[in-house]
Amino acid sequence: MPVYRDEAVVLRTHKLGEADRIVTMLTREHGKVRAVAKGVRRTSSKFGARLEPFMVADVQLWEGRSLDVITQAESLGSYGAMIAVDYESFTAANVMVETADKVTESEGSLQQYLLLVGALRSLSRHEHSSMLTLDSYLLRSLSIAGWAPTFQDCARCGRPGPHEHIVVQLGGVVCNECAPPGAPRLDDAAIGLLGALLEGDWETAEAATDATRGKASGVVAAYTQWHLERGLRSLPHVSREQITS
Repeated sequence: MPVYRDEAVVLRTHKLGEADRIVTMLTREHGKVRAVAKGVRRTSSKFGARLEPFMVADVQLWEGRSLDVITQAESLGSYGAMIAVDYESFTAANVMVETADKVTESEGSLQQYLLLVGALRSLSRHEHSSMLTLDSYLLRSLSIAGWAPTFQDCARCGRPGPHEHIVVQLGGVVCNECAPPGAPRLDDAAIGLLGALLEGDWETAEAATDATRGKASGVVAAYTQWHLERGLRSLPHVSREQITS
């Protein structure tokens, strides 16, 4: 059986038997991989802690028929422990890895891998608000997957903005002529924040008020749930204590 190495971020794990674990990873070059980590649940395991969710590792695997087998794992980013001790970061990270699991397949995406690793690193270091980091990640991940929203020109006819109506089913903001009856309106500050999060403009994002962040976050959640169809089980658990009216 061929052996290969790759960098990987752990998305989720499942127990297998008495001591093994199935690890679902997003790798840098091989896309999404499901592999068995044998004996990883024993206290004597040398790399058990390196294969927990949110961890980034250099892994060596044997290629199997249905599941590959992890034979080595060296830590590259120990983000799991730092994220797990903060509830807001922990719930945000769970949404991120669930999203990555849904939008990636075996063919892989280097952009998705780098985006996820960068977002988890930022969460672990508390570089920005966990909610801002999550919302930026979701918008950018969906964009890479082919569902890029527009927060400037009309998503339906392309008429130059700014526009105040927003319809997630149509892909973002729409002009007055394209807006269906009852289409919700969003103020300039919230639309500006959405654009900043999509572009990674952290100076603008950090300057937004809590009320504006709350409005933008609601749009991001609705946009994400719409395009992922089955929705995200972890999204309702995201801490919103930092958002006040």
